[in-house]
Amino acid sequence: MPHLANRQNNCEKLIQIWRGWCLSDKSVNGEMEFHWCRRLYETKAAELILYGRALGLSHGEAEDVMQETFLALMQKPQVPLRPEHYCVRSFRNRAMNYRRSLWRRLTRELESRRWFEKSSSETPAERAAMRCLAELPMEQREVIVLKIWHRCTFEEIGGLLGVSPNTAAGRYRYGLQKIKLQLEETVYERDGFTGDAVALLAAAPPVGGA
Repeated sequence: MPHLANRQNNCEKLIQIWRGWCLSDKSVNGEMEFHWCRRLYETKAAELILYGRALGLSHGEAEDVMQETFLALMQKPQVPLRPEHYCVRSFRNRAMNYRRSLWRRLTRELESRRWFEKSSSETPAERAAMRCLAELPMEQREVIVLKIWHRCTFEEIGGLLGVSPNTAAGRYRYGLQKIKLQLEETVYERDGFTGDAVALLAAAPPVGGA
């Protein structure tokens, strides 16, 4: 399958470049490029995949875009001034270009409801909150993911999306309000479930243990 072959090729390229840098003396500001980029990968990979889902990509597509992003980062001659911010912006640009490919649209539609990998440790509150998050308009869920999981400020989000900080904050508030209303419209088995679900979402830790 072309899609799986492309992902495997990207993984092999990452491994080859990392191995090559392990054996080299190439450094920037006294630190090997390999080290900064790999640390960034270990910190941001799972969060970027989640961000890709918020942008409408399937899980596999988000993985491909994430790998392509890091392949490009590892070929930069210098460490970016703000590596994490640069990484998120680069990922978003690639993800948006990826989404424009019409012939991948069917795959995205089929996987649109399979946002997060299922876990046996998930509580009903977590599942409900994530389901509501997935149903938000992309503009709102994108800001929520950037704010909660990537810990961006509204100023940083505004700069990334090309909107004012107030607009970013408004999308965040409206998105959380919609989630709360959706949860309140559902009948739950115990009191406080709605509050628990919103609190879990608002205090969400980085995904995947990143």
